[in-house]
Parts: sequence; C-alpha cells; structure tokens
Amino acid sequence: MPEHDPSYKRLFSHPRMVEDLLRGFIHENWVDELDFTTLETVKDSFISDDLRARHDDIIWKARWGKADLYVFLLLEFQSTPDNFMPVRLLVYVGLLYQHLIDSRQYKAGDKLPPVLPVVIYNGDKRWNTPADIRDLIAQVPEDLEKYLPHMHALILDEGDFPEVQLRTMHNLVAALFRLENSRNGKDKQAVIENLRCVLALLIDWLKEPEQAGLKRDFTVWLRRVLIPARIPNTPLPEVIELQEMNDMLYDTVQGWYREAEARGEARGEARGEARGEVRGEVRGEANLLIKLLELKFGSLNEQVQKHIYSLDSEALEKCGHRLLTAHSLQEALGDYSLH
Repeated sequence: MPEHDPSYKRLFSHPRMVEDLLRGFIHENWVDELDFTTLETVKDSFISDDLRARHDDIIWKARWGKADLYVFLLLEFQSTPDNFMPVRLLVYVGLLYQHLIDSRQYKAGDKLPPVLPVVIYNGDKRWNTPADIRDLIAQVPEDLEKYLPHMHALILDEGDFPEVQLRTMHNLVAALFRLENSRNGKDKQAVIENLRCVLALLIDWLKEPEQAGLKRDFTVWLRRVLIPARIPNTPLPEVIELQEMNDMLYDTVQGWYREAEARGEARGEARGEARGEVRGEVRGEANLLIKLLELKFGSLNEQVQKHIYSLDSEALEKCGHRLLTAHSLQEALGDYSLH
C-alpha cells in the first residue's frame, strides 16, 4: 500500500500521538521526566558528505528533566522486516548529529543529545531480525569489542500486542494498533464490528476542537489505506468525519444482514433458538450491539444478552449511539439497562 507510510507519518506528526506512544509503550522512568509540552519536530532530511540525500521518517525532540537536554525520537515505519535496520538507524543518528554540529546547535565541549530510535512495524509476519547492531557483526576477540559500534533499536511490532492488553489502554497509539490488527479477522462482519468499536473510542477521544487535524488524518488513513485492505471492493463515500465513517460501516453490516435474511441465511440462528426468536433484522442489530459491548466492556452474561435480544430496533439503535461515549455497560444501555 503506497499510501501507508505517508499516512503514518501524518498521524505521527501530531504531538499527542508521540506522547501516547512514549507513555503507553515505553515503560521506563525517564519517560516520566519528559516535558511533553516542549515536543517539536526536527529537520527530517540530511545530506551526507557524498551529497546523497537520506530521508528518515520523522524526528521529534522534547525537554528532558530540568537540564537543557533533549531526547530525539527517531521514528522509522516498516511494513517488512529489515535485517540491517540497526545499520540504517546508526547512519540516520550519525547524520542527525552531523546536522546538529554543522548548524552550530552544538559546539566543541557540548554533550550531544541522546537519541531513541523507534521502529513501528505493521507487517503480517512477526519481526524476527536483530534489533542490536552488535548482533550483525562477526564475533571478535574480547579486547576488540570496545571498538565496535553500539545501536539498539526499539522495535514495536504491532502484531505482538494482544487485543486484551490494547483494549484496556486509553491511548491513541493502542487504538491504531487495534485497527491494524483487525487484519487478522477472516469474517468481514467481525472485522467491521471490531473497527466500529475502536472508532467509537476515537470519536470520544478526539472530540475536542484542537484534535480536529488528528481526527481528519485518522479518517483519511482509514478511508485510503485500512478499510480498502480489510474490506476490499466496498464502495466508500468521501467521508470527512469519523462519525460518518462509523455510520457507513454500520450501514454496510446491516446491508449484509438484510441480504443474508433474503437468502434465508440470517446470521445468529443458533443464538436465536437459545435466547428466543426475534425478527432477522433485529437479531442482526442485537448481535452487533452485543459484539460491540463485549469488545468495549468484556463478556456479557446470559441475562444481559437475553435482555438485549428483547429490545426493538429503535431501542437497539439508541444503545448503539450511546455506546460511542459510554464509560460503563449501564451507561451504554441507558433506559434499557437491567434494574
């Protein structure tokens, strides 16, 4: 997908994404000492001595602690494993240091800032190549080891994070990883239900006016990259809001339910026999609501599921809209909750 890397770069051009990345996925004490209000991007291309341009993806810096010290976060986005990634990162960091020196931001006697190289990997296969450059260098005598370069990359393999862990995080990068990991689903209806659950969270988390740009970039990425890959051959209108995207996915699922009902293949026949017969279309809406509730709040007991199956189409629709901003199961069900 040629638009994938540019879309990721746009998403991570927003400071909130960088803050959520560091806070949510780097559990080290130094992260707590960062002043995230000082986050700013750094020149993202450097020219080496032989005049060949080298372009890394995006670099941020932030004040660290009380000292006039910066941590440079170098993000490299990958969709295929790269055995020599530590070498690439070592070159990028060297070019970054050279740029800081040539631009006279650092002079003789100054200590250069630390660099955190992060690789965000979203490929289908798990990342299994070295993260440390020393693992790529032939074994040498012990006395020679001190002369070897050192570069260890932080590899964030999205597929390594289980859904149960990501679901508990109030974190935009975790939501991004959940959306990416939806590719593992074979049932298109289940994929859409998972997407809608995460979209509901994004709609709630990005409702403030200052997040409009980030919300727009999420929408563009979903429309141009993620949804065409997850649900191919699905017509997509030019949506401009996440809520419209969520409504479109809901309408798509309902259309599938209606088509299945017309063929006598309505989804959830076994569930319907166990919990009481309901009309096919309403059964589909109830199945969808149950799935979304379970994705957000965990498994529902038999009593709650039976109660949801007893609701009519209008009540189910109201619960579905309330779910977007609800923080509890009772809040999502509202007037239709068990008393």
